[in-house]
Amino acid sequence: MSIDAILNRIDDQIPEAMDRLMALLRIPSISTDPAYKGPTEEAADWLVEDLISLGIKAEKRATPGHPMVVGHVDGPADGGPHLLFYGHYDVQPVDPLELWKSDPFQPEIQDTEQGRVIRGRGASDDKGQLMTFVEACRAYKHVTGSLPCRITFFFEGEEESGSPSLIPFLKENAGELSADLALICDTSMVSPGVPSIASQLRGMLKDEFTLHGPRIDLHSGHYGGPGLNPLKEISRIIASFHDETGRVAVDGFYEGVHEVPPELLEQWENCGFDEKTYLNSVGFTKPHGEEGYSALVQQWARPTLEINGLWGGYQGAGTKTVIPAEAHCKLTCRLVGDMAPDKLRQKVRKHVEDRLPVDASVTWNQDLDGSPAAVMNLDRPEFEAARQALSAEWNREAVFSGMGGSIPVAGYFKEILGLDSMLIGFAQDDDAIHSPNEKYNVESFHKGIRSWARVLDKLASV
Repeated sequence: MSIDAILNRIDDQIPEAMDRLMALLRIPSISTDPAYKGPTEEAADWLVEDLISLGIKAEKRATPGHPMVVGHVDGPADGGPHLLFYGHYDVQPVDPLELWKSDPFQPEIQDTEQGRVIRGRGASDDKGQLMTFVEACRAYKHVTGSLPCRITFFFEGEEESGSPSLIPFLKENAGELSADLALICDTSMVSPGVPSIASQLRGMLKDEFTLHGPRIDLHSGHYGGPGLNPLKEISRIIASFHDETGRVAVDGFYEGVHEVPPELLEQWENCGFDEKTYLNSVGFTKPHGEEGYSALVQQWARPTLEINGLWGGYQGAGTKTVIPAEAHCKLTCRLVGDMAPDKLRQKVRKHVEDRLPVDASVTWNQDLDGSPAAVMNLDRPEFEAARQALSAEWNREAVFSGMGGSIPVAGYFKEILGLDSMLIGFAQDDDAIHSPNEKYNVESFHKGIRSWARVLDKLASV
């Protein structure tokens, strides 16, 4: 049957698809906060019921943390590929709540300068993206009576809290989850109207430390001067992480980093990315990373060391004249190329410990979270088939892009399941994911559904 009939069905059913997405967005599935354990379970149950309504054998699987949702549907009798589709149904916390212009869990359709958008936590990351695939399958099955190939649905509930249950679950269920190719929807378009397939993405290293000074908080009148102030010392150490050109000054930090090949760099330069718009959208006038690299190269192909949290001392109203006993720092590194997370962690920690003053000590968080960068196998014919499908939907040549974010699951699929991954998503850089007023363009949702229908149709015949 022609793909046009499926696309027409998608167009006709967009209001109903939007209603389903809104229902899922109303569930506050914040995985990192124990107070939201119940709603996170509720979101998993909602997805199970929705998949079952499509005739998919789906169930909620318990883990030590939040549950996984797994569903299976058989393909046609004459074979075809087996695809594993991954998305996550948990969301980030909404803090600071006062910066939201509407209730983050009462999603709204709003008209903005960027067009019509779906406003609410999880709209872009990742519930809206996840549902583009589900809705494509819904339309495909309604029109044809079945899906074009064998598909395993795999929805995670802990992506936004470090995926502590993911690796054990993959190992325990490797036989069931193995497929020919993994599809991952938690990505974005390189620029508005330009469909993208991520060819590489950065890895991630997280760490946290506490700098200890005096035995207790001290009166700043008694010890101001002779007393060691942990906030001052931690600030000095943090300032030493980078030199005046924006380059990370940790010894050995760039081991395993490679320059972008000229032919790939040329493709990136012509992929439709507008550096000025990208920077201006968040109030910047220039890139602030390593000198000598464009914003796009800094985002896709250069490693970083970022300070994500810094605190200590009195945080309440008014003034409390103390020298705090401790100061705290959270940091993350984005990894590229062949950078090894464990080796890099040792280098960063040595940098801190070598700069501790007398009478100070440091303790480190023992939750050793890190994953290497991932590079996709573009020689597989499925990638060109998907690129053609996206090009047809968006009336613009789809591009193989880099990606600044980290999606560790792609590496885990390769390491544990032996699966190559294809990353296709329809988020925009201004979607404010992880921030107040997150949104997802209605066009991204609508054309995302149509795109996945086309991609599935193409992949089924590769």
